Amino acid sequence: MKIGLYFGTFNPIHVGHLIIANHMVEHSDLDEIWMVVTPHNPFKKKNSLLDNNHRFELVYRATEGYPKIKPSDIEFKLPQPNYTVYTLAHISEVFPNKEFCLIMGEDNLKSFHKWKNYESILEHHHIYVYPRITEGDIEHQFKNHPKIHKVDAPIVQISSTMIRNGIKENKNIKPLLSKKVWEYLDEMNFYKK
Repeated sequence: MKIGLYFGTFNPIHVGHLIIANHMVEHSDLDEIWMVVTPHNPFKKKNSLLDNNHRFELVYRATEGYPKIKPSDIEFKLPQPNYTVYTLAHISEVFPNKEFCLIMGEDNLKSFHKWKNYESILEHHHIYVYPRITEGDIEHQFKNHPKIHKVDAPIVQISSTMIRNGIKENKNIKPLLSKKVWEYLDEMNFYKK
């Protein structure tokens, strides 16, 4: 089974994340997408970042209706700060019968050469890239690389920051969130201050 790992803080998860994840699993050879909720880095102070378990709950609620998209809290159990290369090694050890691939936006591919042990990631894993409107060029070594696959997904210009700001300013942002995510945020009064 081939699984795409889609990492994010998902603060909060929105329809853009779901559009990308669903497109990747339906229009590539991936069997499932795991939405890996990135834990709060204890060394970074970020007041707007919801607690890990709340963000996992939001991803769980958002993905309930998508049998090929699953929430994952695998990074919650790993020492912090954590690097993708360590998560990939850990998850491959825990699930030896599954093949794990990395999903990233084109913006991340442009800075991929700066990632810790990126050569090792590329040696052991395929990378599926979705388009983003960004500045700068992709490093020559990543162009036409046999393990880097561009997926012609829709470009989604929705951000979690936009949603948090919209809630704080009392704007109607319901269309940008799945119903269950909106209900949880509203019920818990998240991002209102």
